[in-house]
Amino acid sequence: MARHDKKAKKNSSSSNRPKSKDELSTNSAGSDSSALQRAGFVRRLLAMIYDTLVATAVGMCAAMVMIITLVVMLKNGALDLQGYAEPADLIQASSGYKLLIQTWVGLWIAGFFLWFWRRGGQTLGMRAWRLRIYSTVEEPMSWPRLFIRLVASLGGLGTLLVLFDYKNKQSLQDRLAQTEVLKLTKEANDHKSW
Repeated sequence: MARHDKKAKKNSSSSNRPKSKDELSTNSAGSDSSALQRAGFVRRLLAMIYDTLVATAVGMCAAMVMIITLVVMLKNGALDLQGYAEPADLIQASSGYKLLIQTWVGLWIAGFFLWFWRRGGQTLGMRAWRLRIYSTVEEPMSWPRLFIRLVASLGGLGTLLVLFDYKNKQSLQDRLAQTEVLKLTKEANDHKSW
């Protein structure tokens, strides 16, 4: 009887231990994520608003770095001004430079989401609203699956499917990437549990 109590105590304390990256992103039958509920639309929307603000800041910083780099290179003659008096005029008129800046910013914003999802299953907005991504299959979260999730979100529109899927509460990106977004307890969301 005492041995059974020790085993039960050990199992209950093991759910509070820090989890490895693979354990955080895999929802196996024996994980503590099975007791958590899937997140509803409102909580996801609030996390998306928070993440949009952070992603906007990331994009602005990335654009600033690229624009400053281009201006310095154009001023110092590393790139041709093509007859324009100022680098800003060339950048405004050139489709190539605009595309370069937009691609650069897009890569940084995509990297923001992918990096946070891979590192702990949460972006900053998801952490603030106690949400985490888990895998619904018995394999760890991979970069290709996370990329599918990012593309399938359609800039957040994929989450609208949660409004119509009352029973499963899964978005388009959840279905295609075989993931789920769970609402965490305060203890599970604590940074010591990472």
